[in-house]
Amino acid sequence: MGIGTVFAEPMDTQIVSEKKFHVVGEQIMIVSDITNSQDTQQNFAYFTQVTNDDGVVVSLSWLTGSLSPRQSFSPAQSWLPTESGLYIIQIFVWESIDNPEALSP
Repeated sequence: MGIGTVFAEPMDTQIVSEKKFHVVGEQIMIVSDITNSQDTQQNFAYFTQVTNDDGVVVSLSWLTGSLSPRQSFSPAQSWLPTESGLYIIQIFVWESIDNPEALSP
């Protein structure tokens, strides 16, 4: 599933929402699969944002790269919770850091 924008062709993602329980101080690997379903090269910026139950961003990390036509990639970014609570993890795939046009929902 992918959504196109005015500035970029769609990239595919799988969206899975589920609750998981972890221990404070336990490193968590946040992993997602992205695929360039186009016939051309696609640059991207991949962001991982963690917010607490008050809506405060407690972690923001990103990486940039480029996918060849039909290439898939499974970026992984780590996060270490320092206190107990409910957290929401969001992943964004944009055209670039300077151009925040979404390449996926």
